[in-house]
Amino acid sequence: MQDIALNSTEIFATFMVLFAVIDIIGNIPIIIDLRKKVGHIQSEKASIIAGVIMIIFLFLGKSILNVIGVDVNSFAVAGALVLFFIAIEMVLNVTLYKPDEEEGLNATVFPLAFPLIAGPGSITTLLSLRAEYAIQNIIVAVLLNVIVIYVVLKTSSRIERLIGKNGINIIRKVFGVILLTISVKLFAANIKELFV
Repeated sequence: MQDIALNSTEIFATFMVLFAVIDIIGNIPIIIDLRKKVGHIQSEKASIIAGVIMIIFLFLGKSILNVIGVDVNSFAVAGALVLFFIAIEMVLNVTLYKPDEEEGLNATVFPLAFPLIAGPGSITTLLSLRAEYAIQNIIVAVLLNVIVIYVVLKTSSRIERLIGKNGINIIRKVFGVILLTISVKLFAANIKELFV
């Protein structure tokens, strides 16, 4: 039973990585803009759908990789590079990737739950983290992030007023540096496995 024991250090590390990649605090201006465009956003539904997408991909992602003949270490290296560029965007306040601005009929599911919350960055991150951490710790970290996402969605207007634009920018930069450090560690740990 020891292999299914929870590890608080792993949970915290995984939570921080996902929190930085999802960047729900940094997305507050986008969330507020969506609310103005479509009116009501269902915070509970958006949080649950995003969490379900991430957990499904956490379990099925490895099988999908096996079908296309890619090992987890190779994917983790690619994921580390994606995280690196996301971190660069956050730290330097530049835009390297701009998603298509398509308007869905239901903003709760699209574009909020997917791809804003459970997007390419968080999905790639989950598979990369799976190469490094125990799956039960990742699941707990995902669930904790879903709770944070729900709270932020519910209180986004108040948070923006409280922290202000400068506060949000500072938070983005701090988490960008954390994400940069973790991406380098993830890259170094998995690149070695490819040459063994």
